Order: sequence, then structure tokens, then C-alpha cells
Amino acid sequence: MADPVTKHPTLIEGARASRTSIALKFLMAVSGLVFVGFVLGHMYGNLKAFAGHDAFNEYAHHLRELGEPMLPHEGFLWIMRVGLLVALVVHVWAAVALWRRAQKARPIKYVVKKHTGAIPASRLMRTGGLTILIFLVWHLINFTIGKVNVQGGETDDPYNLLVDTFDVWWMTLIYLAAMAMLGAHLHHGVWSACQTLGITGTAQSRARAKTLSLALAIVIAGGFSLVPIAVLAGIID
Repeated sequence: MADPVTKHPTLIEGARASRTSIALKFLMAVSGLVFVGFVLGHMYGNLKAFAGHDAFNEYAHHLRELGEPMLPHEGFLWIMRVGLLVALVVHVWAAVALWRRAQKARPIKYVVKKHTGAIPASRLMRTGGLTILIFLVWHLINFTIGKVNVQGGETDDPYNLLVDTFDVWWMTLIYLAAMAMLGAHLHHGVWSACQTLGITGTAQSRARAKTLSLALAIVIAGGFSLVPIAVLAGIID
């Protein structure tokens, strides 16, 4: 008969580890959904480019004045940036912590049934997440922080900067590749978030969650891709 005194600490340690993993998954889910809301709004703003130079620049200008006079100029943008930065730190930290826990729990690689798709999906999430993070840094340098015009043109006009950027074929190619990664990340990530938040308990709810995750991935990745394709095709100039 096993000694309950020696077993008790192991049980407590296992329970704590389980609770911590659940908490990390919850933080990942919530911070991920924050980004889903942001990219939906950002995609809507990008599509303003189809309305022309003045409409797109007016939208960009309106964002800087949003909340005035209750907020200072660009106050809303800075609140949003800080919130997104916090969400990003939480999301990446939780992802790394969960990955490290998984590595410690499985120090020896084992064979997984090929039809499950669990290992390829998780690897794609890590690779895709890192790719999106690198792209995000460049995207901010390109359009927000540094405002880099790869053609050497003006940078103070948001619409012209956008057109000059995507008028270069390799810039559009990089952007489209990043959007493909974003779509894949959203597809698996939204579904995982739904599972973590406990809204996939029935067959119907699981089907709805799968449909929602696929729809969001297609709409967001596709919506972001429309503008660079249109610029490169000469539809937006």
C-alpha cells in the first residue's frame, strides 16, 4: 500500500500545474480574441483605400482625433497601442510557458497517429506566430514608427505610402505570405480559444465554432489581401 503522505505532495503539485496550464490557456484565448477584434477593425480601415485618397486619409486622420476633447490628440490611438502591447506580451508569454511545459512533460519524442493532425497544427501555430510577430515589427516600421517608403517617396501621406509600398511586387508578396500565415493562425487559434472558453461542449457548438474560426480566417486574411492585390493590379493608384 502506498504511503499517502508521500503521494500527497505529488497530487498537489500535479493539481497546481494543471490549474496553471488552464490559466495560461485562458490568457492566450482572451488576448488572442483581443487581436481578432483589432484586426477586424484594422481590415475595415484598410478597405477604405477602395474609396480613394481623400476617404482613406480622412479615416486615418479621424483615428487621431477620436475621443477629443475628452482625450488628447491621438489619445485613443495610444490607449489602443498600450492595450495591444499588453495583450501581445501576455499572448507570447503564455504561449512560451505552455510550450516549455509541454517540452518538460514529453522529454522523449513519441509517435503520434498521423490522422490526428495535432502535432502539425501546434507546430504551424508556433512557426506562424513567430512569422506574424516578425512581420508585425516590419509592418510598424513601414507604416507607423519609421514610415519607410521603399520607393523613396513621401511618407506623410498615408494613402500614398500605402500605394507606394504595395506597388512593389516583392512587398506585396511578403504581405500576402504573412496574411496566409495569419489566416492559418486564426483558423486554429479561434477554434482553440472556443475550446478553452468552454463553448464547444456539444456537437452543434463544435460545428459552429469550426465554422466561425474558418469564416474569420478567410474574411480577415482575404480582406487584408484585397488592397495590396488591387494596388499591384492598378485598381488602386
